[in-house]
Amino acid sequence: MRIDPAGWPFVIGFLGAALVLAVAGGGLFVCVPVALSIAILLFFRDPDRRSPSERDIVLAPADGRVMVAGPSVATAMSADEFQQISIFLSPLDVHVNRMPVAGRVTRVKYHPGRFLPAYRSAAGDLNEHTEVWLDVVGATVVVRQVVGLLARRIVCRTREGATVEAGERFGVMKFGSRMDVFLPRSATLEVEPGDRVVGGITVVARMAPAETVAESGEGQE
Repeated sequence: MRIDPAGWPFVIGFLGAALVLAVAGGGLFVCVPVALSIAILLFFRDPDRRSPSERDIVLAPADGRVMVAGPSVATAMSADEFQQISIFLSPLDVHVNRMPVAGRVTRVKYHPGRFLPAYRSAAGDLNEHTEVWLDVVGATVVVRQVVGLLARRIVCRTREGATVEAGERFGVMKFGSRMDVFLPRSATLEVEPGDRVVGGITVVARMAPAETVAESGEGQE
């Protein structure tokens, strides 16, 4: 199974510690860094997935459990313009992040902040996060990588101007976190709080036809 590159420095570091302990006669203590290296490998696992190909779908950006599915509760994203889907990732979930929609990246912005538990409602606004803004046939979709109590670093590998596909890998968050997706009000949500989703596989919403979005003027920056 593929391992996300962000995990290898941790694995190599723990294996190096195990080697030092082994040379120094550490006995059973060698098992500790070996076990940690295995845990890191599992955390950064990146299974290959074949995403659905329909053009109107919105895919789960990560594995986890849906916390919010409805009008936006984020301060910076008005409920008059956006709906919100929030997914909480436990340390046991795959933490590789995938694009929920196909489109063009118009903005990538990092926001410094706090490290509240990711399941708290205020975490989306107050915690450190990175936002990726996407133009989807004239509509705006925003993907937010939010750190949590354990996650202390966000890796975002996309850039402004990039063209992306739904289900495409674009980053990872280290050690527990949350993903928020903000969609136009014209989108139809297909998940509810409590649902389990699989990144790049589960359809969490469907975008309105392009002509409907264009006529309503929703999602324009």
